[in-house]
Amino acid sequence: MYPNIQAYDRGAMFSPDGRLFQVDYAREAVRKGATSIGLIAADAVALVAHKNITEPLAIPATVQKIFKIDANIGATYSGLVSDGLHLINIMRHKTQSHRMLYDETESVETVARDIAEEMQVFTQYAGMRPYAISLLLGGFDKIPKLFEIDAGASFLGYKADAIGAGKQAAQELIMREYKENMALDDGLHLALGVMKKVAGKLTQDSLDVAVISKKMGFKQYTPDEIAKML
Repeated sequence: MYPNIQAYDRGAMFSPDGRLFQVDYAREAVRKGATSIGLIAADAVALVAHKNITEPLAIPATVQKIFKIDANIGATYSGLVSDGLHLINIMRHKTQSHRMLYDETESVETVARDIAEEMQVFTQYAGMRPYAISLLLGGFDKIPKLFEIDAGASFLGYKADAIGAGKQAAQELIMREYKENMALDDGLHLALGVMKKVAGKLTQDSLDVAVISKKMGFKQYTPDEIAKML
């Protein structure tokens, strides 16, 4: 241990063992968030997100976990809801500005890089706190792409990934069954099967499901369509 631990706990300062405590706390908030899964299929990206509604009188339709960012880009988050919604709006504004200037959809990797830079600023100044959020950003450029941006503002491309409370268990299950170039239906079946194992009983009201492909663009499934898949 080291003396005066609170000195490293109150601002953007490295501890002697190279940690940023505020980033660690943000990651802990993500680990308590609802699980989301993303994977790349043959010609699409599939996103499945658990809503984890605990209030008995809540209206499920008012809870959203997967969002359209642009014509060929979608995102989901785990962690602090207000932070997630704020970052979703930032990504939407950035992609809309890009479309107005260049008349094209911004690349998935560029959006991931831009939002990671936005998050990174909040890890380096006192008086700010890191975003307590991790994002899965999926989309279709010339090929389907999937990125995770974590609370520490790093981003990495994945073939399949999970965030939130069930991250470790979901990743272990996906690694056993995921196959490159698997059909979209098989990818959705895998993602839903993994979600059932890590999140428990599921209904059409406790899930958001979306697909992003070259043919369809961003498609969000309705509760009736989700019910047929369960």
